[in-house]
Amino acid sequence: MKPVLGITMGDAAGVGPEVIVKSLTDKLLYEKARPVVFGDKKIMQRAVEIIGADLKCRTVSGPAAGGGDYGIIDIVDLDNLPAELPFAKVDGRAGKAAYEYIEKAVKYAMKKEVHAIVTAPLNKEALNLGGVHYPGHTEILGALTGQKDFSMMLTSPKLRVIHVSTHVALSRVPDLVKKERISKVIELAYDTLKLMGIQEPRIAVAGLNPHCGEGGLFGTEDDREIVPAVEAARSKGYNVTGPVPPDSVFHRAANLNEFDIVVVMYHDQGHIPIKVLGFDSGVNVTVGLPCIRTSVDHGTAFPVAGKGTASSKSMTAALELGAQMAKVKFADILNK
Repeated sequence: MKPVLGITMGDAAGVGPEVIVKSLTDKLLYEKARPVVFGDKKIMQRAVEIIGADLKCRTVSGPAAGGGDYGIIDIVDLDNLPAELPFAKVDGRAGKAAYEYIEKAVKYAMKKEVHAIVTAPLNKEALNLGGVHYPGHTEILGALTGQKDFSMMLTSPKLRVIHVSTHVALSRVPDLVKKERISKVIELAYDTLKLMGIQEPRIAVAGLNPHCGEGGLFGTEDDREIVPAVEAARSKGYNVTGPVPPDSVFHRAANLNEFDIVVVMYHDQGHIPIKVLGFDSGVNVTVGLPCIRTSVDHGTAFPVAGKGTASSKSMTAALELGAQMAKVKFADILNK
């Protein structure tokens, strides 16, 4: 049995529907998984026409009804948007609808009828205008699944990072860099890499301050919080190195292949190197949830929305990774 991928359509004013359509023109995906879109059929049909894809949209009652037939996009149609929704404009209707797609997909994932959720991008301003007050997908998924110990992981062909903190002001980061949180993120990194097929994960932990604080000259968080977390992880048998100065750790991971992942302390510390190395081919993974979630690592790309020119590399990579992780996590179900 192939895993079911629940693809949420994202913000309809952006490129989400288009990159989904482009990815679903790949016949190889259907050999690995059964994709089902949670979205609005009218909007998906519009995207098919924009791309000029030889695909048909079909409404299904739920993921189990999706046939996984190449050439057909199976859609759980929430029918919650107007057909004439404009492109490239922040619209509360699109934000609210995008949340509803995630909510529906999570319900099926919690029943294990969807084996991985793969998300197209949201627009945070539209989300809030639609009455949904979350900073992004990660926090929405944590709330919908009732989880508190979760984190954001970004993967690319050359580098993986996982975050101790994400969507907060930089001034708050030092207060969030705590031994307990770092220890949990190391554990999440280890478990997720195992799902990705890495049997003996090598984990680096980036420092927070320049030169990891230089013995307290540039801050005490590295010695006070990060060092004890690394030592605790080592005592559990994890292969962990750190803290490693942030100005060298990514080179050591991406270019020297010393590490499989870097634990980073804040949003931009991880996002900048990932996007420099693989802007259009990265994948965002939410770890620590009861369900698998992968996503594109880019936004709604309003400037190119509706033009059919947006790259689908990141969406394709997210679908492939979701299928791979689902096969490991749900092997007992899928192999029956």
